Amino acid sequence: MDDRIKELDPATVKASLDRDEVILVDVREANEYEAGYIPGAYLRPLSSFNPFDLPKVEGKKLILHCASGQRSLQAAELCLASGIDEIAHVTGGIQAWREAGFDTNKGSEAED
Repeated sequence: MDDRIKELDPATVKASLDRDEVILVDVREANEYEAGYIPGAYLRPLSSFNPFDLPKVEGKKLILHCASGQRSLQAAELCLASGIDEIAHVTGGIQAWREAGFDTNKGSEAED
């Protein structure tokens, strides 16, 4: 793994989301997202992932996540290759998020 990719645990990500400091991007596929997603996460599936199509907000850091941490790592590497040099991903993905006891949503409440 490239040492420019930060690995963040779910508690750190949750605290950053609660303080509105980050943009969380889910790189799982749409059917996985619909089955359950982290509130506030934007869907950008790895199968059609384009680093230039990521949401951007001045002053907010970008964090990627998937089911277990493998696809988000791949997406992070694509970001680095595209010139995005500050990127992080959730270690253990949404599985670790749930194991930490944090809520997920289901259905069509999704961010676009």
